Amino acid sequence: MPPPDDVSGTAALAICESLLLALNDHNILPEAEVVGILKDAAAAHEYSPHGENEPLHTAVAALINAIIDGGNSVRLR
Repeated sequence: MPPPDDVSGTAALAICESLLLALNDHNILPEAEVVGILKDAAAAHEYSPHGENEPLHTAVAALINAIIDGGNSVRLR
């Protein structure tokens, strides 16, 4: 079984992806806004003071940028 943080993080990502997709599907947020939200989230990890958690922040930013570049794990782009 993966560590609890991995499970929590994966669940949170899946929930957030589903919410963003639903907001887009129901014409509440256009795709450009959804992508903007993802870019803001990545930037928060790219440009924040990292300290001892730098590898984590770098990995989070890379994952979010990969979602933007290749579409999320469901079907955003």
